[in-house]
Amino acid sequence: MVLISALCRDVRDHVIADEEFNLFFERHHRELGRLAYLLTGNADEADDLTADAFVVAWRRWDRVRNAAHPLAYMRGIVARLASSRVRRLLRERRRLGAMEAGAAEWADGPDVPAVLDVRAALRRLPPRKRACVVLRHAFDLSERETAEVLGISVGTVKSQTSKAVAELEQSLGGSMRISALLLKEPRLDGPHG
Repeated sequence: MVLISALCRDVRDHVIADEEFNLFFERHHRELGRLAYLLTGNADEADDLTADAFVVAWRRWDRVRNAAHPLAYMRGIVARLASSRVRRLLRERRRLGAMEAGAAEWADGPDVPAVLDVRAALRRLPPRKRACVVLRHAFDLSERETAEVLGISVGTVKSQTSKAVAELEQSLGGSMRISALLLKEPRLDGPHG
């Protein structure tokens, strides 16, 4: 009887965890997909990265759901997976000696050229700078929250964000507000626009 009771409790706990995960997925998939897109600059890559992040979250669901800030925990997973992918791609490109080819994107709307310029400039930033500026300006995280998500110090967040903004402004002619352009969501070929 004790064994059956324990088994029933385990099944109930598993069902509750499934429901919590599904609800979390529904609430945050789009936002995390957008973060992945801003970090990778490619809709297909972002879809894969978002799916991989949720697989990681499912495997560690007890840890994610018990975190002080589960969404921040997930942003960290997305950022780390994006960094890993970038490092892997750089290794592959070096090995193959291939040059980076721009992804073809189509969009419509009044601010699309400026937004696409910003996204192209973001793709040219090193991964850590890109992650800092995206989390700070597109997702409006504090310096402390950004540091927690990326697993770096607040001072590093400050310096990397400042350098990234300066590089973006120089690349874009200094006349654009980076945070305003990062918040725009033109229609792009993919689910994140």
